Amino acid sequence: MRDLKQLVKAYDVRGVVPDQWDESLSFALGAAFVRVVGASAIVVGHDMRPSSPSLSRAFAEGAAGSGADVVEIGLCSTDQLYYASGSLDLPGAMFTASHNPAQYNGIKLCRAGASPVGQDTGLSEIRELVESWTGPDDTVTVPALDVTPGTLSAKDTLGGYAGHLLGLVDLSGIRPLKVVVDAGNGMGGHTVPTVFAGLPIDLVELYFELDGTFPNHEANPLDPANLVDLQAKVTECGADLGLAFDGDADRCFVIDERGQAVSPSAITALVAAREITRAQANGEANPVVIHNLITSHTVPEVVRELGATPVRTRVGHSFIKQEMATTNAVFGGEHSAHYYFRDFWRADTGMLAALHVLAALGHQNHPLSTLTTQYDRYAASGEINSTVTDQQAATDKVRTHYATFEGATTDTLDGLTITTPTWWLNLRASNTEPLLRLNVEADDPATMATVRDTVLTLIRA
Repeated sequence: MRDLKQLVKAYDVRGVVPDQWDESLSFALGAAFVRVVGASAIVVGHDMRPSSPSLSRAFAEGAAGSGADVVEIGLCSTDQLYYASGSLDLPGAMFTASHNPAQYNGIKLCRAGASPVGQDTGLSEIRELVESWTGPDDTVTVPALDVTPGTLSAKDTLGGYAGHLLGLVDLSGIRPLKVVVDAGNGMGGHTVPTVFAGLPIDLVELYFELDGTFPNHEANPLDPANLVDLQAKVTECGADLGLAFDGDADRCFVIDERGQAVSPSAITALVAAREITRAQANGEANPVVIHNLITSHTVPEVVRELGATPVRTRVGHSFIKQEMATTNAVFGGEHSAHYYFRDFWRADTGMLAALHVLAALGHQNHPLSTLTTQYDRYAASGEINSTVTDQQAATDKVRTHYATFEGATTDTLDGLTITTPTWWLNLRASNTEPLLRLNVEADDPATMATVRDTVLTLIRA
């Protein structure tokens, strides 16, 4: 039998099409989603993958069959779907597998107002309901409800999405900028032209053709190999900066005028500073900013220096969004280049972060590398993955090695974090693979390299 636990993950639905799921299962997921969240209407969008239109339509039909009116917004980025969910106050479903290869597809689900649906907030109930409808031959039969079927209607939200974002950032009076954007054949090629229209930007397009087979490179800017073309184009054409979006365009990576990648932690600190200043100008005495535990220590330092409060969380959007709701935080950032905004329903949007970078750069005359220096204070390893069979034993070796290290403190909020006056490390186990993920940051490159190499030797021995 099909194992739905391999398809329905902690935060979303994701798997290979048609091996792990197809239109019949998507129909059932649509019906289950409506029944679990109790929705009378929902909004559905999809990315440019070859399987996305038919999967999203099947989901919409399943939802309509269970009595919900469905607003189909068609091609969109994930944050455009969040905009639709927030502005229409409807639960939503976004069909995308983000940066995964072409044979994958998935669904990111949210309640009205872009509130996330995860394993503990409805996703497990959806899975269990579909499992109860699945026969031994993997056929899925959705029980009929005594309801009037809902309607399917189309709505264009791209203009509204662009207008909403542009209303959140003051871009008036910025100097002309040359910007290279690598859309990776993903949804950035759909959203960037509309959002940037009318701005004093000389836009240089890389891979804007929507193509879910990703003919040029994977749409995953977290892998440095996928930034090479953008870096080369920035220096070749003398651009002020480069922007790289992932497949569903909810994450954005930044390249400076030298062709060097700007750390997402530095972008988190830069945007945090802008959002804190804006909140304080509006009378908010002590704004809160959320950051996960593998962002640079620069982030909480900058937040405190500006008279605001940093709050540290586990890695993962559900933890960030929950903490933002609890603390009414103005902004949240992750080192994976997910950026969350209170004024965007606490959802993540790489496009809004990019607009903040353009505003910060365009309102002064220094190059981006100079502007970001104040937000890049330490030497960092980046995330390093190691295949480890016994993750707990390897982690314990690291804990024991540093147990008597002078000034070292440990915590287990998310994996193992060891902090000293001059460096810190975090070692986390993957939830889905036999991997340990290591991040190290130190006052200087030599110390960082020593700690990094010591830990890697311990866990890979």
